[in-house]
Amino acid sequence: MKIVRCLYQGNEVVGKIEAGGLIPMTGDMFGEHSFSGQAIPVEDVSFLPAVNPSKILALGLNFRDHAEEMGIPIPEWPIVFFKPVSALTGHNCPVFLPARYATRVDYEAEMVVVIGKTARHVPADDAFAYILGYTCGNDVTARNMQTKNSQWGLCKGFDTFAPIGPWIETELDPGNLDIQMLVNGVIRQNTNSNQLIFDVPYLIEYLSNVMTLLPGDVIFTGTSSGIGPVNEGDVMEVRIEGIGGLVNKVEREVH
Repeated sequence: MKIVRCLYQGNEVVGKIEAGGLIPMTGDMFGEHSFSGQAIPVEDVSFLPAVNPSKILALGLNFRDHAEEMGIPIPEWPIVFFKPVSALTGHNCPVFLPARYATRVDYEAEMVVVIGKTARHVPADDAFAYILGYTCGNDVTARNMQTKNSQWGLCKGFDTFAPIGPWIETELDPGNLDIQMLVNGVIRQNTNSNQLIFDVPYLIEYLSNVMTLLPGDVIFTGTSSGIGPVNEGDVMEVRIEGIGGLVNKVEREVH
């Protein structure tokens, strides 16, 4: 099932995509809910970020080939950082090149895990019971700032630097999915989730033993080799097998 958040006639609507239309949801995405009402044509809605999390967790260097292209040793422990929720944006929304500080802005195609219920001290074997589903993400990064600072929150935390969407796919095995980044229709990253150094169940166990994961929290699971810069006017598309495509055009921030 594909669960989506969007705006329709000025109102937020949560629903599921079915046969090209959006069936509205009544109730709680993370609890009791039902679907009813007339289908809304997808072309008539504006997409919101697939979920509204309390926190955005992200993995650095979780693909061996990406660590190698960055010239950084393969990590023994997951490298985890936070992106602010103010960085969120949705499908078909612009990603803005910052007015100051960022001289090189890169794409990073990633599979994103959406937490479905409160998780604390969850063993890896039980991890999937705490996951609502998966979506596409782009861990947009001001690369010139990353090389100057050991903390990555700022270089990856500009407004619009965390696009997620277009929806949450709830019926998916995350262990063997093709993941691509296309820029202006040209494939720049091409990998599979089976190449993750730390897989999804391990990450749920690891993170939930540090902090409580709340319904709606998201985990960017890491990017592969092939990172590169984008410029004003470029169109980025993250494609993940079984989910779909997250599209964002690069625009210049007006300051």
